[in-house]
Amino acid sequence: MKTLKNHTLIYDSECPMCNLYSKGFIAAGMLDQHGREAFTELSVETENRIDFNRAKNEIALVNHDENKVTYGLDSLLLIIGNSFPILEKTARIKPLYWFFKKLYSFVSYNRKQIIPSRNGHRADACNPDFNLKYRLAYLVFVAVFSGCILSLFSEKLGLNRNFFREAGICTGHILWQTVFLKVYLKEKLWDYLGNMMTVSLIGTLLLIPGLFIDLNITAAFIYFGTVVTVMFFEHIRRGKVLGLNLLPTLSWTLFRMAVLAVLILINL
Repeated sequence: MKTLKNHTLIYDSECPMCNLYSKGFIAAGMLDQHGREAFTELSVETENRIDFNRAKNEIALVNHDENKVTYGLDSLLLIIGNSFPILEKTARIKPLYWFFKKLYSFVSYNRKQIIPSRNGHRADACNPDFNLKYRLAYLVFVAVFSGCILSLFSEKLGLNRNFFREAGICTGHILWQTVFLKVYLKEKLWDYLGNMMTVSLIGTLLLIPGLFIDLNITAAFIYFGTVVTVMFFEHIRRGKVLGLNLLPTLSWTLFRMAVLAVLILINL
């Protein structure tokens, strides 16, 4: 690999994804051994060079030779392009560049909902700004993806395949929690909803292997129940990270029990 020398990548040390790929750049020799710096441990010199607020949303790359700073997708393309010029040129083709830039923002603005940080309350924490467009996009993405997988898995539970039913249940859960918890959650509402949908996403991903296993209806219910149990405890864990009590988990459980009861009655 060709090393991009005299450059420092400012990464979010509380974000496992950021930590992983920034460390990977160094391990691969694409950045030198001192080519990254944690946002929460910035030197005075680096802090004076970067746009502090923008760096929370878009990872910053400092060019020490030219005293320049690039942000977000352009930072990653600059590092990758130094070793793989063709990849960078391909990614900079307008339609692809637009797509990757949107994808980068989609992940960046929702990264604390995908993997919450216990130190998010700190003044120097690398928390992205709240972006309603990308938060709603995340909620819709999980609802659609979950609807697809749950529709397929529902056949193993003796139900008819129905995407709109499963996507509707997921959407209804968002509305239920919003109405039931809006007064309690206050300014934490959108952070909670993002985390709740990540719990749904985790459950959906855990169901995928079951689609390729020959399960009888009893085994399918046991498998599904195990996944829901994992989701239940993950919901509690994320609630604690957000500084919430068990009320959201209680409401979350009541909705799921109500849906289960309705489905049983419909199929009697």
